Amino acid sequence: MSTLLRTRTWLKAHPLALDAALAIGALTAMVAGSFIDPHAEHGARWGVRTPDTLSLTLMTLAAAALVARRRAPMAVLAATSALTLTELVTGDPRAPVAMSAVIALYTVASRTDRPTTWRVGLLTMTTLTGTAMLAGPLPWYAQENLAVFAWTGMAAAAGDAVRSRRAFVDAIRERAERAERTREEEARRRVAEERLRIARDLHDVVAHHIALVNVQAGVASHVMDKRPDQAKEALAHVREASRSALNELRATVGLLRQSGDPEAPTEPAPGLDRLDELVGTFRSAGLAVEVARTDQGTALPAAVDLAAYRVIQEALTNVRKHAGQEAKAEVSVVRVGPHVEITVLDNGPGHGETPDGDGDGGGHGLLGMRERVTALGGTLTTGPRYGGGFRVHAILPIKNRTSAQGKPV
Repeated sequence: MSTLLRTRTWLKAHPLALDAALAIGALTAMVAGSFIDPHAEHGARWGVRTPDTLSLTLMTLAAAALVARRRAPMAVLAATSALTLTELVTGDPRAPVAMSAVIALYTVASRTDRPTTWRVGLLTMTTLTGTAMLAGPLPWYAQENLAVFAWTGMAAAAGDAVRSRRAFVDAIRERAERAERTREEEARRRVAEERLRIARDLHDVVAHHIALVNVQAGVASHVMDKRPDQAKEALAHVREASRSALNELRATVGLLRQSGDPEAPTEPAPGLDRLDELVGTFRSAGLAVEVARTDQGTALPAAVDLAAYRVIQEALTNVRKHAGQEAKAEVSVVRVGPHVEITVLDNGPGHGETPDGDGDGGGHGLLGMRERVTALGGTLTTGPRYGGGFRVHAILPIKNRTSAQGKPV
């Protein structure tokens, strides 16, 4: 099997050698056929007739032309057809030069389109058969004349069938390659989206809890000497915020585990059901927060629920970081038709933020919120309030396009 495979590979790499071998085989068959008389009695057909010099010359030229059948199929068909016509008119005894024209017609049909095959095939078949019947030395109904008609027709049909099969196989291969490229592109897109989602989660978790730790640590340092009881309470809040940060980081980073890794987290992602707990952490850090909700009883998709929670978390973190010690915040969650609206207001002097950062020159808080909301088909508007303070307003569709397709965000 390996020898056959190597031979086929070599022949594909050297098509001229294959055509030369085909030409030699065709010449051998034509010369052998010229010694056979189909009209002789059974058992005495071989050697009854002998080809003359003209017939041998025509067969040799026709076979030699087949060497170039791949490079110039139309020219080879024209040359072999001309040699066949010469043999049909002058050759006596008859030599099967038409075999070369049959091979050339097959090559044309297998390497061109169907309309060209029809035109060239009908022209070749009509010309050769008509010449054999009208100008040849044999009666028009002789089986040699009918053989020319049959063999040229079968050559055109066989070549067209091979071309169709080759085109079909190429189309299947192209579709498979295109499908593979599409799968790879989709996989890369999903990986990029997942990396972006995890980066947003990590930013939200770290920014929120580290901000609380920083505030409580500052309080503890300030009152350590004069009010140790308050410093102790602040350090307890630091410990609690650190523990919460570690738990959420473990849950987020756990998404990167392989299927066989142990202890993958099973805790669900946070949502608005944990809003009171979230607000409590800010209140314990000294931020006055008021909450108003009219969405009780509204079941949100997991992605929308998480996005709402993260928007509130990031907005309150920015208030605590940028709005000053005396700032107050208001959080509202309202169901409006097919949407849930999240609004976070504060009365601080303004955050000095841009949509691309947190005001520190390198943060991605507002950008992360915008990407998260936009991914769900919602809108996010942020900016200073008239008279002072800052406003974050997010509109999230309750039935987002991702959940409708049954795919996680």
